[in-house]
Amino acid sequence: MHPHDTDSIIGINWGSSNLRAYLIGADGRMLDSHEAPAGVATLQREGMVAAANEIRARWPEAGHAYAAGMIGSNVGWVDAGYVDCPAGAETVAQHLVPTRIGELALHIVPGMACVRAVDGAPDVMRGEETELLGLLAAGNVEPDAIVALPGTHTKWIQLRQGRVESFMTSMSGELFDRLASGGLLASVLEGPGEPGPAFAEGVRTAAEGTLGLGALLFGVRARMIRGALRRDQTSSYLRGLLAGAEIADAVALFPALGDASVPLVGSGPVTRLYQAALAERGFDAHTVASADAVIQGVSAIHAIAGSSR
Repeated sequence: MHPHDTDSIIGINWGSSNLRAYLIGADGRMLDSHEAPAGVATLQREGMVAAANEIRARWPEAGHAYAAGMIGSNVGWVDAGYVDCPAGAETVAQHLVPTRIGELALHIVPGMACVRAVDGAPDVMRGEETELLGLLAAGNVEPDAIVALPGTHTKWIQLRQGRVESFMTSMSGELFDRLASGGLLASVLEGPGEPGPAFAEGVRTAAEGTLGLGALLFGVRARMIRGALRRDQTSSYLRGLLAGAEIADAVALFPALGDASVPLVGSGPVTRLYQAALAERGFDAHTVASADAVIQGVSAIHAIAGSSR
């Protein structure tokens, strides 16, 4: 435990699988961090209380606390709802949901919802909005830009005039995890998959759009059986197929994707995959650590909401 004054705040990225909390100084710098496999999908309400109490005990002098992510969903502590896009930091700060989890009083950040103009389809996000606001607040992205947040459910976001205008969610990460853990392809997949020739071939094959993803996925098995793909390349090829198909969807929805370097917000391994996939398609991208974006986003929200309390 470290002594800190009450000008510090707590920012929590509380997802389905993990909890990541940060103690943030008045100058926006991270003073301390805490991570636990305490996602809301793994906890009953008493477990959430225990996790929140641990955070409060670690940083007893911190002032305001904010939590984003699935803790504000219908399977979390309280449903914080969604703000409709286009929306920016001001809108989010106006719709914070005050609550208390055990000893920790906090405000839960709402998610965002959109209806895409291109295809008229709805989409929702929860947690990523705080990272996006952090990118904007830190000046790490242009006011009009396309941002990708790779992960289990990857988000592709169109920013317009410094606000989130619309976005697309792809389940590529979950598809890989499920295909690798059971079913027909699990018997031929080997390793986590990484950039390289097989990955690049998968990206190109999916990007051509000759066949749909269902046919291409079975092709992973067929290629290995017929000797066109080594077993130690199967996971990389599958990763490439999934990323290539996803990028093709993003290009169709957001034609401005290639106009500038695409910020990739997330963990190292997955952002490197997407950086390689985008490069294969001729697009430039650069990586941004998720923790940095969350800290900046919480600070931006607090700068607006904290001044009114």
